[in-house]
Amino acid sequence: MLPLTKPGLVALAPVLLAAALFHAALADAQNPPCKSRGELDARYCDANGDLLADTPADKSRLKDPDTLVFSYTPVEDPAVYENVFVGFMAHLSKVTGKKVRWYAAESYAAQVEALRSGRLHIAGVSSGATPYAVNLGGFIPMVAMEKEDGTIGYTLQLITHKDSSIRSVADLKGKRVAHVSPASNSGDTAPRVLFSAMGVKPGVDYEVLYSGKHDNSIMGVVNKDYDAAPVANNVVDRMRERGMFKKDDIRVVYESRPFPRTAFGVAYDLTPELQAKIKLAFTGFDFKGSALGKEFKDSKAFIGINYAEDWKTIRDIQKATGASYTAEDLSKLKRE
Repeated sequence: MLPLTKPGLVALAPVLLAAALFHAALADAQNPPCKSRGELDARYCDANGDLLADTPADKSRLKDPDTLVFSYTPVEDPAVYENVFVGFMAHLSKVTGKKVRWYAAESYAAQVEALRSGRLHIAGVSSGATPYAVNLGGFIPMVAMEKEDGTIGYTLQLITHKDSSIRSVADLKGKRVAHVSPASNSGDTAPRVLFSAMGVKPGVDYEVLYSGKHDNSIMGVVNKDYDAAPVANNVVDRMRERGMFKKDDIRVVYESRPFPRTAFGVAYDLTPELQAKIKLAFTGFDFKGSALGKEFKDSKAFIGINYAEDWKTIRDIQKATGASYTAEDLSKLKRE
C-alpha cells in the first residue's frame, strides 16, 4: 500500500479520479435526465410543476414493500404517539394488505433522512419540516387533520410563565428564549420573521436556546428554565389536556394567524396503486372513539391538501430567513 505522502497521493490520483468518475456516472444513471425539478434534489423530477417529486416512470424503480414503515413528527417524545396511532396503523394494514411498523424519529432531520434513504414509507411531517421532506426526501403530502371548524390550521403562541414580567414581544429583549429547532415553523422560522417585523430580532435582541422539541420548550417555561418560548398552540393544548401542566401555569402573550398543520403522506417511489390505497386509508379512517380522536380532540377527519398552495406561507417564511432545501442545510438541522 502506498504511503500517504505527496508522491503516494500523486500516484493515487488516477485511481481516485476513476473512482470519482464512476460514482458520478452511477449518480447520473440513478438520476435520469429531467427538464424541470425546481428546488427538488437532483434525484427527483417535477415534470408537472406541482413542486413534488414525480413517481418514477421506470417500473423497476417503484417499491411495493411487504412491510410499511410509519412515523409521526417528533414534536414531543415519539413514544407518546406510538400508542395513539396503533389503531390507525391497524386500519392502514387492513386497507393496504401490508404489515405496518412504527418508526420513532428523534428529530425532524432524522425523519427526512429516513425518507431520503428509503427506510420510511409513510409519515406525518411537521409543517416547517415538510418543505425539507418534499425537496430532500421525495415526500408527497396527501392529507392533514381537518378540525371541527373545517380548517387545517394551528397558530404560533409565545408563552411565558405566569409570574413573568413579559407582557409582549417587545419584552423579550435581553431574555433567554427557547426555540424548538431550525426546521420548526412555529418554534423557529416564523418567530424569526414575525418578531423581527415587530422590532425584536431573535439571536440579537434575545438569546435563542434550542430545546429540540415543543414539549421541551413548554415544560422549560413551566419550570422557569426559559423566560419564554414560541410554540405550536395545538401541542400546548394537548399537553395541558394530558395534565402535564395547569392552565394557569403559563400565559400567552402573542398569537399568530393560522399555519397549515402536520402533513401526512408517502414516499414518492411507492407504486401508484399502493399510494392510492394509503390515501384511501387516511380519508376513510373514523376518528370517533379512536385513540387518535381522543388525542387530537379538535380533529374530525383526514382531508386532502395541496402542497403548492397550502404551504406557500411556510415556504415564504423560510425563504425570508435564508433557508435552502439542501443536504447541507439538513445536516445543520441535525446538529442543532
